[in-house]
Amino acid sequence: MSNLPKIKYPLFDETIPSTKEAIKFRPFLVKEEKILLIAQSGGSRKDLVNGLKQVVNNCVVQTQKYKFDINALTTFDLEYLFLKIRAKSVDNVVKLKYIDHEDEKEYAFEINLDEIIMHTNPDHTNKIKINDELGIIMCYPNAELVAKFDEGLSDIEISNLMIANCIEKIYDAEDVYLVKEYSKEELDEFIDSMPSEAYRNIQTFFETMPKLYHKITYTNTKGTAREIALTTLDDFFTLG
Repeated sequence: MSNLPKIKYPLFDETIPSTKEAIKFRPFLVKEEKILLIAQSGGSRKDLVNGLKQVVNNCVVQTQKYKFDINALTTFDLEYLFLKIRAKSVDNVVKLKYIDHEDEKEYAFEINLDEIIMHTNPDHTNKIKINDELGIIMCYPNAELVAKFDEGLSDIEISNLMIANCIEKIYDAEDVYLVKEYSKEELDEFIDSMPSEAYRNIQTFFETMPKLYHKITYTNTKGTAREIALTTLDDFFTLG
């Protein structure tokens, strides 16, 4: 008895936003759709992030020369690649509905996923100055980090964990210190001793880091011009 035929599928080119690295990917298949359904039924942040990671990891083509590390992707890399894979796998157009809070009417929109861009704030920087001689270098949160966050954590707890895990280096006039070489207690003590302005600048780093971006414009029945900015993966599929 002969073997069943192998199904061929197209490959597409894309670029990882944070590294500008060129990759190839295939559309997701029935097995990836099952992964997404299971992740959605779980409902937790951890389930959803792990589901996205598994789908993107399955679809990016690896070769002997190129080894793709899903855990090295930033959170915005993961969201961007998933959108691009989804556009080639299901449909590049998603339909959204939004209830305007002024006229209470429902408005429908069609979003072309091929038009989604990564927006970077021109003032964004990963170098945070603490004083004239001391500063820190930040790195972006990756998919592996976000997947570890428990659902019961408060926003403040998540913020503190993000900061502690995304300080990559500390420098002064004499040396550069790799944070991974120091204990959690030493890092916590350093963070607690920072001036408030430096801490706020770290929060600004997260607020201004690259993100998905698409703008919807419309005018409601009362003549008011509206703009809606879509900046997260949820926005493109669950806009209320």
